[in-house]
Amino acid sequence: LEAAGTVVSILVDGATVDVLEAGARGQLILDRTSFYAEKGGQIGDRGTIAGDDGSFEVADTQYAGEAIAHIGRVVSGSFAVGATVRTRVDPVWREEIRRHHTSAHLLQRALRDILGDEVVQAGSWVGIDRMRFDFRSPVGALSPQQKRSVTQRVNELIRADYHLETQELPIEQAQQSGAISMAGEKYGELVRVVKAGPAVEFCGGTHA
Repeated sequence: LEAAGTVVSILVDGATVDVLEAGARGQLILDRTSFYAEKGGQIGDRGTIAGDDGSFEVADTQYAGEAIAHIGRVVSGSFAVGATVRTRVDPVWREEIRRHHTSAHLLQRALRDILGDEVVQAGSWVGIDRMRFDFRSPVGALSPQQKRSVTQRVNELIRADYHLETQELPIEQAQQSGAISMAGEKYGELVRVVKAGPAVEFCGGTHA
């Protein structure tokens, strides 16, 4: 949730500036951060960035190419390129997102347990108040009984209280492990595998 970093770039309306003063809105790019940028359906983190000369409120975190952009405003003081700062993710924000992201994995496992392994994820959205899981169903719309069975299975998985395990593996080894990957998603040579009991997936997100 916290990390030390250095401001390497400041953006205002897409243009680079050297200093961002109190009240101004912009984007801070750091060499290192504890913030998760929106990706894989999981929304970006919120929180604060503190420096010797000011405080910056982060309202959203997004990718800017390969870099991570902290989007927000200077609450007090100022920020300059080269400044040493400390990033602090809002712990409540992160915790709720973690719960909902893990529940998405458990839901996919439950759907496959009840409907069969032909269930294919087609997207997702993970926020602080809810999670949405899009999937292609081999049986069409779920009947009321199938919905109840899926709900029961998810609750069984939650109550089992599995220890969460994460590993970074070469993609060939990860595929051989039986981990579920997202159809159409592009992966690098090294992938992160998240295991919550029988729910095993490729995933770079945060989890409970």
